[in-house]
Amino acid sequence: MSREQCMSLLGGWEGYGVGTIGRFEAGDQGPRAEVWIELHPKADAPMRCHACGSACEQVHDMQERWVRDLPVFDADTWLLVHRRRVWCDRCGGPKLEAVSWLPAYARVTARLAAQVARLCEALPIKCVADYFALNWKTVKQIDKQALLKKLGPVDLSDVQVIAMDEFAIQKGHRYATVIVEARTKRVLWVGRGRGREDVRPFFAALGHAGCAKLEAVVMDMSAAYAEEVKAWCPQASIVYDLFHVVAKYGREVIDRVRVDEANRLRHDKPARKVIKGSRWLLLRNKKNLHQAQDRVRLRELLAANRKLATVYVLKDDLKQLWRYRRVGAARRFWRQWYNRAIRSRIEPLKSFARKLKGYLDGILAHCRWPLHTSMLEGINNKIKVLKRVAYGYRDDEYFFLKIRAAFPGDG
Repeated sequence: MSREQCMSLLGGWEGYGVGTIGRFEAGDQGPRAEVWIELHPKADAPMRCHACGSACEQVHDMQERWVRDLPVFDADTWLLVHRRRVWCDRCGGPKLEAVSWLPAYARVTARLAAQVARLCEALPIKCVADYFALNWKTVKQIDKQALLKKLGPVDLSDVQVIAMDEFAIQKGHRYATVIVEARTKRVLWVGRGRGREDVRPFFAALGHAGCAKLEAVVMDMSAAYAEEVKAWCPQASIVYDLFHVVAKYGREVIDRVRVDEANRLRHDKPARKVIKGSRWLLLRNKKNLHQAQDRVRLRELLAANRKLATVYVLKDDLKQLWRYRRVGAARRFWRQWYNRAIRSRIEPLKSFARKLKGYLDGILAHCRWPLHTSMLEGINNKIKVLKRVAYGYRDDEYFFLKIRAAFPGDG
């Protein structure tokens, strides 16, 4: 067996035979060793049109094309492919010949593209591009096409419960919205923005029949999300989760009261310093205070300041509302909590309680739909990792495909 026959057998270039072969060591032609292989179509190989797949008998002309293949023998592999253009009677003109291992107009073989896409599942495209000595735009396009083929259109046929949340996509308060199937943790849709118009394409894709099947939507206290859900799915229950309500309480009540108390004690510098440095102590859950000195500091702080003690206790009590499974009992507990907040004479707390009253139906919906967005927070954290590893994404469609690929669902 000649070396050309041996290389043809090893290469597996169906329908083509090997002509001349050359190897160039690093420094002769470039910084990396290269193998050049010339490929000629076999005369007896059947010809098919790449556009319609029909058999062809007449060769219109030949084209030469340099194509990259998988590295071999510790060297980058370049193929000089003499590719036929056939005359297709069905299409009515010259068309490229269909080649199983080389897509039409591609500059890399199918197996090199498959390997690139496989590595892109675990590595940034810049690392994959450096490894194969390809342009990063080429690697990105290969990965994007592989993701489009693998993921396909999202199946929205049997969606009943969803969760919606926002995440930062760029600096400067630029956000995107992610929508997840709550039970399977499957990412259904990702889109730039967090307004009503921005999430509308999802409901349009869901269609009127799909919207009618939607039973519950868990979200933060976003008016834009809530209004769009009511417009498309008036029958769906809107569920506000514990995490965002407590986070809002921390920003609007605990932080505000802490700053006001620190300002009130501006002439008592030691006491003011203690209160100013207590932010995370007050926001953190009591069970997460593992250090004995933190627990002592918290007890001393609450004993010394009545207002901080009041808002801290009411924060813990507010969390109890999400433990109820009967709407009547939850409503009675809410009335008690609301009356205590109004009688506290702490203005930030009273203001928050009045605002929260408008969201009561969505909070009590948690009794029937014990859902939360903690899984979405985990998804958002992984999205941040994807973005950080890639040093950001310029192509939103590609970025959103990577997110979908990272969260295919539990099955």
